[in-house]
This record gives sequence, C-alpha cells and structure tokens, in this order.
Amino acid sequence: MEILEGIGIGVFVLLFALALLFLRRGFIARSVGTIEMSWRLSTVVPGRGWSPGIGRFAGDELRWYRMFSFSPRPRRTLSRRTLVVEGRRTPDGPERLVLAPDWVIVSCRSKETSVEIAMAQSTLAGFLSWIEAVPPGTVSTRIAAR
Repeated sequence: MEILEGIGIGVFVLLFALALLFLRRGFIARSVGTIEMSWRLSTVVPGRGWSPGIGRFAGDELRWYRMFSFSPRPRRTLSRRTLVVEGRRTPDGPERLVLAPDWVIVSCRSKETSVEIAMAQSTLAGFLSWIEAVPPGTVSTRIAAR
C-alpha cells in the first residue's frame, strides 16, 4: 500500500507542477503585446542553444520569459533605446529542427552584447515597428540591415 501512496503523491506533484506552468504562461500571455519567440542562450555549439519562451512588450522593454520555468520574472530584457538590429536570416542546419519553419532569426546588438532571437515571420514586422517607434525627443535606434 505504501508503494501506491508514493506513486499517487508523485503523480499529484507532477500534475500540480504542470498546472503551475500553464497558469504562469496564461498569466504572462493574458496582457496585450505578447509574442512567441525563442532566445539563443548559448552559442558554444553552432545551431544549438535555443530556448522557447514568451516575449512581452512593456513600454520601452521587451521582456522574455522562458516557456518552462516557474519564475514570475523575465529571464532577459531588451531596451529598444539601446537595441540595434544587425540582420536577419532563416534557420539553417540543426536550427531547422528546433525552430518552426516560418520563423526568422534576428541578430541584434544591445549594450555591447550580441543577441539572437527567433520569431515568426508575421511577428517580425511588429517587432521592427516597435523598435522604430521611439518616443519623440529621444535618440532613434537604427535597423542596420533589412
């Protein structure tokens, strides 16, 4: 009987953890201005290091939340005041297995740091518009390559 109780508790904990992940994702995605995107966290192995998540536009910031995390805080944040888009490309090699077929990889530079993010082609126009829509009276960011 103790084995069945242990299995039951394990299943309950697993279901509770999955429910927390879905509730967290729903809480983040319920606000306006969220997109599905992946962030390249590691460039050690070519074509690898992509992590899926949700991006949320909040004023002058793009906040990225990991898909499979319990943290209520964003994992990464990009400020559009310091962000410059250097180029874009389609996924190649092992990236085609990880990213959706209609996604585009955008190479950016922010505060001396290179960043690669991936998003759907249909989302890219909104992302580029957000970058170009700097409030009046501030230094405008540029899109280096189209």
